[in-house]
Amino acid sequence: CMCTKSEGPSELIGREGDKGGVLQKRNPGEMFTQEKEEGIKGDFLKTLLFFASMCAVNVVAMLHNFWEQKQTIQLNGAFSDSDLSGGNSVSQAESLLLYESAPSPGPPYICYVCDTQAEARRDAARVALMNSLVNELPCRRITTRFITQSLQQAAIDSVSIEDACDSGTSIGTYSLLLHSYIGRTMLEFQEMMTVFQLLHWNGTLKALRERQCSRQSVIAYYSQRSLDEYMRSSLALDWLGREQKSPGRLGEELQVAQRELVLARRQGIELRFYKEKTDILSLALRKYEPCYCNIYL
Repeated sequence: CMCTKSEGPSELIGREGDKGGVLQKRNPGEMFTQEKEEGIKGDFLKTLLFFASMCAVNVVAMLHNFWEQKQTIQLNGAFSDSDLSGGNSVSQAESLLLYESAPSPGPPYICYVCDTQAEARRDAARVALMNSLVNELPCRRITTRFITQSLQQAAIDSVSIEDACDSGTSIGTYSLLLHSYIGRTMLEFQEMMTVFQLLHWNGTLKALRERQCSRQSVIAYYSQRSLDEYMRSSLALDWLGREQKSPGRLGEELQVAQRELVLARRQGIELRFYKEKTDILSLALRKYEPCYCNIYL
């Protein structure tokens, strides 16, 4: 069973993905080695694991309450921000959590086989709750120290660290993305990176470059947007237009995306990018062809 939050962190179902993105993404959590932070994290995890292992704890309710409080804070911020569109605010008020189950008649299994859906939901909620709470630790925040270390690590791959000041380079764009998320969590940053991967795959970034939109303005705009139903619908409409111009393209693209998703699952890498691609294309096909389910699934 996989658990995903509609408007939040990608690690709830372990989906991230990097193929097709405009930048090579790093694992933010690897950069922190301070003894104080690790000590806090260790004590925190011990306490969390103790409570999560107790059968009496309703982890499903705890997870829902946790993200309900987070959503309340986000919505309050959205209503006070005049730059956010009404559609985005409405979509944030939609379903808070989504549990997805995937049948596994044979290997590779996602994790392990559960006898009932209720058991699978509890197990998924337990992992999601731990990831969600760990994400709130101070060491999981984007800081200037982390940005410096991250850029130095990125420069190892035959890239000059001096290029970080040039927004026209890939490492310069990466630096802009990091600085736009100072004070926010690693999972928020990872979700934003997934947004830009989808925009790159969808052709939106190319279109914005042709309109001579600066990278700073694009990053400033999309860093305030969440990967929600409003954005998915917008991307699906783009693919719907392509299908109308070239019939059959959507079906072919969906089959490729589904194969990529299966391959990513077998390789044990995060599935967020591949899952979002599949969902967006499926949404576009449902809008275009009512009998899509009988043809492609």
